[in-house]
Amino acid sequence: MTSSLFVCRHALISAALGWVTLATPAQAPAAPAAPTAPAAPAETPEPADTQSADAAAPAAASSVASTLRPSADNTAIIDQRSKLAWARCVEGMIWNGKTCSGQRQLFDRAEANAVAQTRANTEEVRWRLPRANELRRLVDKKANPPGIPRLLFPAAPSGLHWTSTANIKNFSNNQYNYTNMTQGNAGVTGSRLAALDGWAVDMDTGIASGDIPRSTKLPVRLVRMATEHD
Repeated sequence: MTSSLFVCRHALISAALGWVTLATPAQAPAAPAAPTAPAAPAETPEPADTQSADAAAPAAASSVASTLRPSADNTAIIDQRSKLAWARCVEGMIWNGKTCSGQRQLFDRAEANAVAQTRANTEEVRWRLPRANELRRLVDKKANPPGIPRLLFPAAPSGLHWTSTANIKNFSNNQYNYTNMTQGNAGVTGSRLAALDGWAVDMDTGIASGDIPRSTKLPVRLVRMATEHD
Protein backbone atom coordinates (compact mmCIF):
# COMPACT_ATOMS: atom_id res chain seq x y z
CA MET A 1 0.00 0.00 0.00
CA THR A 2 2.69 2.42 0.97
CA SER A 3 4.64 1.55 -2.12
CA SER A 4 1.65 2.27 -4.32
CA LEU A 5 1.11 5.62 -2.69
CA PHE A 6 4.77 6.55 -3.28
CA VAL A 7 4.51 5.56 -6.97
CA CYS A 8 1.35 7.62 -7.44
CA ARG A 9 2.86 10.62 -5.66
CA HIS A 10 5.98 10.44 -7.82
CA ALA A 11 3.86 10.19 -10.97
CA LEU A 12 1.82 13.23 -9.97
CA ILE A 13 4.96 15.28 -9.26
CA SER A 14 6.53 14.29 -12.59
CA ALA A 15 3.34 15.14 -14.45
CA ALA A 16 3.16 18.51 -12.73
CA LEU A 17 6.79 19.29 -13.63
CA GLY A 18 6.19 18.23 -17.19
CA TRP A 19 3.21 20.57 -17.40
CA VAL A 20 5.26 23.47 -16.12
CA THR A 21 7.95 22.74 -18.64
CA LEU A 22 5.41 22.56 -21.47
CA ALA A 23 3.61 25.70 -20.28
CA THR A 24 6.79 27.76 -20.18
CA PRO A 25 7.70 28.87 -23.71
CA ALA A 26 11.11 27.87 -24.73
CA GLN A 27 13.43 30.85 -24.78
CA ALA A 28 15.13 31.59 -28.08
CA PRO A 29 18.83 31.00 -27.98
CA ALA A 30 20.72 34.19 -27.31
CA ALA A 31 21.95 35.90 -30.45
CA PRO A 32 25.68 35.79 -30.80
CA ALA A 33 27.32 38.98 -29.61
CA ALA A 34 28.22 41.39 -32.37
CA PRO A 35 31.91 41.60 -32.92
CA THR A 36 33.40 44.55 -31.10
CA ALA A 37 34.81 47.13 -33.46
CA PRO A 38 38.49 47.83 -32.81
CA ALA A 39 39.02 51.04 -30.91
CA ALA A 40 40.05 53.93 -33.14
CA PRO A 41 43.66 54.91 -32.55
CA ALA A 42 44.09 58.09 -30.61
CA GLU A 43 44.64 60.98 -32.96
CA THR A 44 48.06 62.52 -32.71
CA PRO A 45 47.73 66.29 -32.65
CA GLU A 46 49.21 67.83 -35.76
CA PRO A 47 52.25 69.99 -35.19
CA ALA A 48 51.44 73.64 -34.97
CA ASP A 49 51.95 75.68 -38.11
CA THR A 50 55.02 77.56 -37.00
CA GLN A 51 54.76 79.99 -39.85
CA SER A 52 51.21 80.93 -38.88
CA ALA A 53 52.17 81.07 -35.22
CA ASP A 54 55.06 83.36 -35.97
CA ALA A 55 52.88 85.57 -38.10
CA ALA A 56 50.28 85.79 -35.33
CA ALA A 57 52.75 86.49 -32.52
CA PRO A 58 53.09 90.26 -32.17
CA ALA A 59 56.58 89.94 -30.72
CA ALA A 60 57.83 87.92 -33.68
CA ALA A 61 56.01 89.86 -36.37
CA SER A 62 58.46 92.53 -37.38
CA SER A 63 57.43 95.26 -39.78
CA VAL A 64 61.07 95.50 -40.86
CA ALA A 65 61.92 91.81 -41.24
CA SER A 66 58.66 91.09 -43.06
CA THR A 67 59.99 92.80 -46.20
CA LEU A 68 63.46 91.25 -46.02
CA ARG A 69 64.76 87.92 -47.32
CA PRO A 70 68.19 86.39 -47.95
CA SER A 71 69.57 86.43 -51.48
CA ALA A 72 70.07 83.22 -53.45
CA ASP A 73 73.66 82.89 -52.19
CA ASN A 74 72.80 84.19 -48.68
CA THR A 75 75.48 86.89 -48.84
CA ALA A 76 72.98 89.73 -49.12
CA ILE A 77 69.59 90.64 -47.69
CA ILE A 78 66.98 91.77 -50.20
CA ASP A 79 64.47 94.45 -49.27
CA GLN A 80 61.50 93.46 -51.41
CA ARG A 81 59.86 96.83 -50.91
CA SER A 82 62.72 99.13 -51.89
CA LYS A 83 64.44 96.58 -54.21
CA LEU A 84 67.73 97.15 -52.40
CA ALA A 85 70.30 94.46 -51.64
CA TRP A 86 72.16 94.95 -48.36
CA ALA A 87 75.54 93.41 -47.63
CA ARG A 88 74.83 90.83 -44.97
CA CYS A 89 78.09 91.62 -43.22
CA VAL A 90 79.77 94.94 -42.54
CA GLU A 91 83.08 95.61 -44.25
CA GLY A 92 85.90 93.55 -42.78
CA MET A 93 83.61 90.57 -42.07
CA ILE A 94 82.55 87.83 -44.50
CA TRP A 95 79.64 85.39 -44.71
CA ASN A 96 80.88 81.87 -43.92
CA GLY A 97 77.62 80.10 -44.70
CA LYS A 98 76.21 80.43 -41.19
CA THR A 99 77.20 83.82 -39.84
CA CYS A 100 79.44 86.82 -40.37
CA SER A 101 82.99 86.02 -39.31
CA GLY A 102 86.12 88.08 -39.06
CA GLN A 103 86.75 91.48 -37.55
CA ARG A 104 84.77 94.56 -38.46
CA GLN A 105 86.76 97.45 -39.86
CA LEU A 106 86.29 101.11 -39.00
CA PHE A 107 86.60 103.91 -41.54
CA ASP A 108 86.48 107.67 -41.59
CA ARG A 109 84.09 109.24 -44.07
CA ALA A 110 86.60 109.44 -46.95
CA GLU A 111 87.77 105.87 -46.36
CA ALA A 112 84.16 104.67 -46.30
CA ASN A 113 83.57 106.12 -49.76
CA ALA A 114 86.82 104.61 -50.99
CA VAL A 115 86.03 101.10 -49.73
CA ALA A 116 82.63 101.24 -51.43
CA GLN A 117 84.25 102.21 -54.72
CA THR A 118 86.91 99.51 -54.39
CA ARG A 119 84.35 96.78 -53.78
CA ALA A 120 82.21 98.02 -56.65
CA ASN A 121 85.19 97.85 -59.00
CA THR A 122 86.33 94.44 -57.74
CA GLU A 123 82.94 92.73 -57.93
CA GLU A 124 81.68 94.78 -60.87
CA VAL A 125 78.55 95.53 -58.87
CA ARG A 126 77.49 99.04 -57.92
CA TRP A 127 78.04 98.87 -54.17
CA ARG A 128 77.73 102.22 -52.43
CA LEU A 129 77.23 103.86 -49.06
CA PRO A 130 73.55 103.92 -48.10
CA ARG A 131 71.61 107.12 -47.66
CA ALA A 132 70.59 107.96 -44.11
CA ASN A 133 66.90 107.19 -44.69
CA GLU A 134 67.75 103.87 -46.34
CA LEU A 135 69.90 102.73 -43.44
CA ARG A 136 67.35 103.88 -40.87
CA ARG A 137 64.75 101.54 -42.37
CA LEU A 138 66.84 98.53 -41.34
CA VAL A 139 66.29 99.34 -37.67
CA ASP A 140 63.24 97.66 -36.15
CA LYS A 141 62.03 100.15 -33.57
CA LYS A 142 59.19 97.84 -32.49
CA ALA A 143 61.55 95.04 -31.48
CA ASN A 144 62.57 94.54 -27.87
CA PRO A 145 65.24 95.74 -27.74
CA PRO A 146 65.13 97.84 -30.92
CA GLY A 147 67.82 97.27 -33.51
CA ILE A 148 68.73 95.61 -36.78
CA PRO A 149 67.20 92.10 -37.23
CA ARG A 150 69.94 89.84 -35.87
CA LEU A 151 68.74 86.67 -37.56
CA LEU A 152 69.18 88.30 -40.95
CA PHE A 153 72.27 90.30 -40.02
CA PRO A 154 74.21 88.11 -37.55
CA ALA A 155 77.11 89.60 -35.61
CA ALA A 156 75.99 93.07 -36.68
CA PRO A 157 77.83 95.86 -34.87
CA SER A 158 75.77 98.31 -32.88
CA GLY A 159 76.12 102.07 -32.76
CA LEU A 160 76.74 104.59 -35.53
CA HIS A 161 77.34 103.59 -39.17
CA TRP A 162 78.37 105.89 -41.99
CA THR A 163 75.93 107.01 -44.71
CA SER A 164 76.40 108.92 -47.96
CA THR A 165 74.00 111.68 -46.96
CA ALA A 166 75.68 115.07 -47.21
CA ASN A 167 75.43 117.62 -44.47
CA ILE A 168 73.78 120.72 -45.88
CA LYS A 169 73.19 122.56 -42.65
CA ASN A 170 74.60 126.06 -42.30
CA PHE A 171 76.20 127.23 -39.10
CA SER A 172 76.85 130.82 -38.17
CA ASN A 173 80.54 131.05 -37.54
CA ASN A 174 82.02 133.62 -35.24
CA GLN A 175 85.71 133.87 -36.00
CA TYR A 176 86.30 135.28 -32.52
CA ASN A 177 84.62 132.30 -30.84
CA TYR A 178 87.11 130.56 -28.57
CA THR A 179 86.19 127.08 -29.85
CA ASN A 180 86.64 128.13 -33.46
CA MET A 181 89.99 129.71 -32.73
CA THR A 182 91.32 126.70 -30.82
CA GLN A 183 90.15 124.33 -33.58
CA GLY A 184 91.66 126.47 -36.31
CA ASN A 185 88.24 127.43 -37.66
CA ALA A 186 88.64 131.21 -37.32
CA GLY A 187 87.62 132.85 -40.57
CA VAL A 188 86.05 129.62 -41.90
CA THR A 189 82.58 130.05 -43.39
CA GLY A 190 79.49 128.26 -42.09
CA SER A 191 79.24 126.02 -45.17
CA ARG A 192 82.85 125.00 -44.64
CA LEU A 193 82.06 123.95 -41.07
CA ALA A 194 79.07 121.94 -42.29
CA ALA A 195 81.30 120.07 -44.74
CA LEU A 196 83.47 118.92 -41.85
CA ASP A 197 80.58 116.81 -40.55
CA GLY A 198 78.70 113.85 -42.00
CA TRP A 199 75.55 111.84 -41.40
CA ALA A 200 75.57 108.54 -39.55
CA VAL A 201 72.77 106.28 -38.28
CA ASP A 202 72.65 104.66 -34.85
CA MET A 203 71.73 101.01 -35.56
CA ASP A 204 70.38 100.61 -32.03
CA THR A 205 67.77 103.35 -32.30
CA GLY A 206 67.47 104.31 -35.97
CA ILE A 207 68.32 107.91 -35.15
CA ALA A 208 70.34 109.75 -37.80
CA SER A 209 72.84 112.38 -36.72
CA GLY A 210 74.29 114.99 -39.07
CA ASP A 211 76.96 116.39 -36.82
CA ILE A 212 79.41 113.47 -36.84
CA PRO A 213 82.97 114.64 -37.61
CA ARG A 214 84.09 113.05 -40.87
CA SER A 215 87.30 111.94 -39.22
CA THR A 216 85.31 109.61 -36.93
CA LYS A 217 86.00 105.91 -37.45
CA LEU A 218 82.77 103.99 -37.94
CA PRO A 219 81.58 100.65 -39.41
CA VAL A 220 80.24 100.54 -42.97
CA ARG A 221 77.40 98.41 -44.38
CA LEU A 222 77.17 98.75 -48.16
CA VAL A 223 74.09 98.53 -50.35
CA ARG A 224 73.28 98.07 -54.03
CA MET A 225 70.25 97.56 -56.23
CA ALA A 226 68.82 94.05 -56.20
CA THR A 227 68.95 92.02 -59.42
CA GLU A 228 66.93 89.16 -60.87
CA HIS A 229 69.72 86.78 -59.79
CA ASP A 230 69.20 87.65 -56.12
